[in-house]
Amino acid sequence: MANRRTPADTPVTLPTRFLTPEDIASLFGVPLETVYQWRRKHTGPPGFRAGRHVRYHPDAVAQWVMDQTREAA
Repeated sequence: MANRRTPADTPVTLPTRFLTPEDIASLFGVPLETVYQWRRKHTGPPGFRAGRHVRYHPDAVAQWVMDQTREAA
């Protein structure tokens, strides 16, 4: 049987720009309100404020995903 890759095995390439909450929602396939709840509860990827806008550093998001997958294993 051929060794098939599942979507979870496929590496995701993040943009090289700072990500918006909308980007995060799209990336994880969750509603935008979920991203805002993660921020309020400090359970999602770490974000920062740029003026009145919330942004996410792609490296911090990638690290958060790695941390989540380690905890789930």
